[in-house]
Amino acid sequence: MNEARVVAGIDVSKEQLDTAILPSGESLQTLNTPEGIAQLLERLKALRTDLVVLEATGGYEMQAVSTLAAAGLRVAVVNPRQVRAYAKALGRLAKNDRIDAQVIAAFGQAVEPQIVRLPDEQAAQLQAVVVRRTQLLGMRVQESHRLEHAQGAMRKHIQRHIAWLERAIEEIDNDLDKRLRGSALWCAKDELLRSFKGIGPVNSGTLMAALPELGQLDRRQIAALVGLAPFNRDSGTFRGRRSIWGGRARVRATLYMATLTATRCNPVIKAYYARLVARGKPHKVAMVACMRKILTVLNAMLRTNTPWTPTFQST
Repeated sequence: MNEARVVAGIDVSKEQLDTAILPSGESLQTLNTPEGIAQLLERLKALRTDLVVLEATGGYEMQAVSTLAAAGLRVAVVNPRQVRAYAKALGRLAKNDRIDAQVIAAFGQAVEPQIVRLPDEQAAQLQAVVVRRTQLLGMRVQESHRLEHAQGAMRKHIQRHIAWLERAIEEIDNDLDKRLRGSALWCAKDELLRSFKGIGPVNSGTLMAALPELGQLDRRQIAALVGLAPFNRDSGTFRGRRSIWGGRARVRATLYMATLTATRCNPVIKAYYARLVARGKPHKVAMVACMRKILTVLNAMLRTNTPWTPTFQST
């Protein structure tokens, strides 16, 4: 841990940004607006800030993250649960915006969090399409559940809304396909990913948008990044059950759906799943193992620029 480096911790809310800077202990408060973020950026540059750490807040942090990272600062977005656990370990149980900013800065000093990599304009647009598709799918599921108990006029109203959502999802799918086919780079990656039996256009688009690191890391790093690396729970002679934790939930959801397909139509994954089940592994454990295997294979395919075949080696 390098105590001399300048680390800024930012507590984000809808209206404002509370910033704590270590090791000086300086605090400042700015509005969460373009003007306020510009003011904060000017101060951080003047202090030669080495690292800026923010908590993920469901989107309120994105404008600050984009502006600061685009200006050349090293920016990391961390899980609030990790920061809170760190605060408890330090015995800092009090909580307000200023204290939270101080704890976030201290967390950035103690831990080397992953630095944000800004997607290019095409990647950002692709990600927005994928996010919107997920939102529409969620709304369709909610309306389908409501339809089960609706009667009379409300039932017809919900049916009309479901029909509209299905048309909107179809339009989004067409838009996604056009974007993938409209870029030579996206098209090449899309063809590589879809050569793997089980990966369709939506799976491919989601992976490219939400996991730009695919093909650039080794198999252990990419599994940990997605949240498919098992964690030990051992103590003394006790050996607990391994489990996965953290990572990118949207990518895991995409891989889960791809795995469902692959266990039926991909001969390698189908056989791998069958071997795990035959050894007594529960369905969920076998599925996670297959997800991790698929991720490793896709990572190797992009890294080596090699289409998938049943004999493809992912080492």
